[in-house]
Amino acid sequence: MYKLFFRLVFKRMDPEKAHYLAFRWIRLAARTPVLRTFVAAALAPRYKELRTEALGLRMHGPFGLAAGFDKNAIAIDGMAMLGFDHIEIGTVTGEPQPGNPKKRLFRLVPDRALINRMGFNNEGSLAVAARLASRNPVVRTTVGVNIGKTKVVPEAEAVADYVKSTERLAAFADYLVVNVSSPNTPGLRNLQATEALRPLLTAVREAADRTVRARRVPLLVKIAPDLADEDVDAVADLAVELGLDGIIATNTTISREGLTTKGALVNETGGLSGAPLKERSLEVLRRLYARVGDRITLVGVGGIENAEDAWQRILAGATLIQGYSAFIYEGPFYARAIHKGLAARLRTSPHVTLADAIGADVRKKANAA
Repeated sequence: MYKLFFRLVFKRMDPEKAHYLAFRWIRLAARTPVLRTFVAAALAPRYKELRTEALGLRMHGPFGLAAGFDKNAIAIDGMAMLGFDHIEIGTVTGEPQPGNPKKRLFRLVPDRALINRMGFNNEGSLAVAARLASRNPVVRTTVGVNIGKTKVVPEAEAVADYVKSTERLAAFADYLVVNVSSPNTPGLRNLQATEALRPLLTAVREAADRTVRARRVPLLVKIAPDLADEDVDAVADLAVELGLDGIIATNTTISREGLTTKGALVNETGGLSGAPLKERSLEVLRRLYARVGDRITLVGVGGIENAEDAWQRILAGATLIQGYSAFIYEGPFYARAIHKGLAARLRTSPHVTLADAIGADVRKKANAA
């Protein structure tokens, strides 16, 4: 039914307008008790074997919603109702900003992909913090907060901008993510270089610790798939050195290699997400796990369309996995299908628990070598 609806309605709509229309429906369902109960029962069945502990947190399962869908923390309950085990909001910047001029979101339907140059459009850390502070949860879930650099802030002042967001948002975050990998903010990816990343992560860690004294807020960094292998290794080593809690691999790519969509659409600037990102994101994840093992938590994201994709990320070293672009194409049963398929794969695998499966393929390859 959803695929027919997508083909007849959503595919004909401007992607950003379709996004906000779906957003309104999801929020409406979450605010209506009868609808919320019905939808959650249908779309968010729980599998005991998928229960996950990561970042010091307990979750119903490993599959969450990646940052970018809910930039302003307005649909957390709605997305949890649809079965996502954790919701990562943002990217949130220190100051509010409108993002890049429209049109800025494009569907590459033959490739099951998206190109976006949204430009961190969001209400700013002060407004998002106020919304999180006043939130009255109706669905239990884990909430991650993804923060980035305000566009007008010079690169030399980026650390102070991230610290400002951290001081405002850390108290409401189950975990915090430093985003230095979006291609849509000029100069942002320069912060992935270890000489720039070290002082940034150190300052954010210190800001989180002095802002939230009752607990330690887990801190992660999100990296791009376009990093050279030696730079992936350098970020992994830095994460271990600084005692970082995790790495999210990966953000969108600027590559257009292997696309089948015809015409000028593929030449739109911005980050490419969805199925074409699958192989590189998996490669980066495997490399990270081979480097860090289980010393830090790895989150696999990029091109996860189905349960097999999710299972491969777990075998490659991911404790948590995330999706976004495939949700646009698969619809409201996306998370349900992932969970059902993961549970089935675990039952037929040689692994007793999901935790046992994490990194199994990488360890097997290392032992064989």
